[in-house]
Amino acid sequence: MPKKVQTSEKGKPRPKNWARTLSRIGTYLSAYKGMLVLILIMVITSSLLALLSPYLIGKAIDTYIVTKDSQGLLTLIILLVAIYILHSLSLWLQNYWMIGAAQKAIYAMRTDLFKHLHKLPISYFTKRQHGELMSRITNDIDSVSQTLNSSFIQISSSVLTFVGMITLMLWLSPLLTVITLLIVPLMFMGMKWITNRTGKLFKEQQRNLGDLNGFIEETFSGQKIVKTFSQEQKVIDTFNIKNEKLRTSGYWAQTYSGFIPKLMNVLNNLSFAFIAGAGGILAVNQMVSIGVIVTFCEYARQFTRPLNDLANQFNTFLSAIAGAERVFEVLDEAKEEQDEQHATSLTSVRGDIEFAHVSFTYEQDGNTLSDISFRAAAGQTVALVGPTGAGKTTIIQLLSRFYNLNEGHIYLDGQSIAGIKRQSLRQHMGFVLQDSFLFQGTIRDNIRYGKLTASDEEVEAAAELANAHSFIMKLPKQYETVLDQDGSGISQGQKQLLSIARSMLADPSILILDEATSSIDTITEIKIQEALYRLMQGRTNIVIAHRLNTIRQADLILVLEDGRIIEQGTHESLLQKQGFYYGLHSNQVRLKA
Repeated sequence: MPKKVQTSEKGKPRPKNWARTLSRIGTYLSAYKGMLVLILIMVITSSLLALLSPYLIGKAIDTYIVTKDSQGLLTLIILLVAIYILHSLSLWLQNYWMIGAAQKAIYAMRTDLFKHLHKLPISYFTKRQHGELMSRITNDIDSVSQTLNSSFIQISSSVLTFVGMITLMLWLSPLLTVITLLIVPLMFMGMKWITNRTGKLFKEQQRNLGDLNGFIEETFSGQKIVKTFSQEQKVIDTFNIKNEKLRTSGYWAQTYSGFIPKLMNVLNNLSFAFIAGAGGILAVNQMVSIGVIVTFCEYARQFTRPLNDLANQFNTFLSAIAGAERVFEVLDEAKEEQDEQHATSLTSVRGDIEFAHVSFTYEQDGNTLSDISFRAAAGQTVALVGPTGAGKTTIIQLLSRFYNLNEGHIYLDGQSIAGIKRQSLRQHMGFVLQDSFLFQGTIRDNIRYGKLTASDEEVEAAAELANAHSFIMKLPKQYETVLDQDGSGISQGQKQLLSIARSMLADPSILILDEATSSIDTITEIKIQEALYRLMQGRTNIVIAHRLNTIRQADLILVLEDGRIIEQGTHESLLQKQGFYYGLHSNQVRLKA
């Protein structure tokens, strides 16, 4: 189950464990400790060089300009030029190395997330919008990436610069240092007021972005339905509502965070005025030199820069933490249950299937299936019939071990499937579904998905057996024709023929046919029926169909209603009973007539 969002008494989201999130991000960077050490050395070097140049300018005034020592001044100018060059070089190196380390860490994080998604149970995906999950693997990780590219350097440099600057200022003039530090409490009060608001707003922005992405993905996938029912305006109105939520949260997050540089500029100018005024008084009374005042003015001008950098990075940091938390929420989701310790792999399968008193529920209250018992002998065809929600698809889900049953047992060749490794079990099963999913790629690659090691000749042989070869050869690039996502560009019937070819190539011992002959024209249906007849030979077949004329030859027909088997037998025997199946058949004959 997805974790609940922690809320305060007023119902607003509470901040999560930032320290733990940072620690987990750190584990990805820890693989590059050597590079991080080099980066830290460059950060220290650049910070020290940045602090050194204002000090040398002050020395130049007091030692060379006041005394009119041009030779010494020239030497110092050359030294300053060398310092600025080294400072630029150290900045370039630290950025170059940090980007390399950050991108490698993000690569590992994105890979872990994608791998983990493939280890999650089917139930996880059925309860969530696909677009929202896509947002986590793209937008949220990109937010973390942008922060890692710059934040480590900026934070380290700002802290070192601030500490070094305070140290030098105290050494030069404690009194002027105290005057400079008078603005620090104002900074922290302003920062606290701003960040208390931006943290929640950035989290809300990320949630709203994921919600909008999910809606867009859902709308694109269902575009035909939207147009069929003329619901374009409703979709646009819903998009506008979600888009407005994202705009509002983004507007306030950026507005509040935008106060930070403005606040820093005001305080920076205020500090500069204090230093100039106080320094002038001290210089008149010969308590400090002109060079010290110039150095202090330069430090005062730079004083708020590290604090400003920290503040700006803190905003980016908040956004990255919000994104990282959403990524780690997925990584913390429980994987599909592990195979039992003594689970075995299948070497050969006859295909003898037995359900013994199986009960199952998706939720805690009420059974989806209740006391289901039947046997499909090896090579037999068993058909599942019943109204929507009767439990037909659930039987397939349990046989495939996408879910674990609550009661009873399922046996394959006399062995409980609980003792068979999931991957091994599914390798011996083939699926031909009503909505045949095809990947973006060539037709050849889509068929080869059933057996990745298959040769081109095996792929084409499977297509011929599936009656798909003829229409493929009429395409401009034949087997090298590239299909768009979900196979757009070819008909629904042609998609099913390719799906049958894929199963032909996989050569499974158990075949699952789910509504495989609906929504297609008569000629294509005949081709599909011929292909299915070839495919079903010598296998155990489980067929789900609403059109009863497609299962006349089934060895056993199970009639389900409300998760129970209410009738079973052959087509002829069920008609003779004149029960529920007889009513279904009579209605279909009447409608067809």
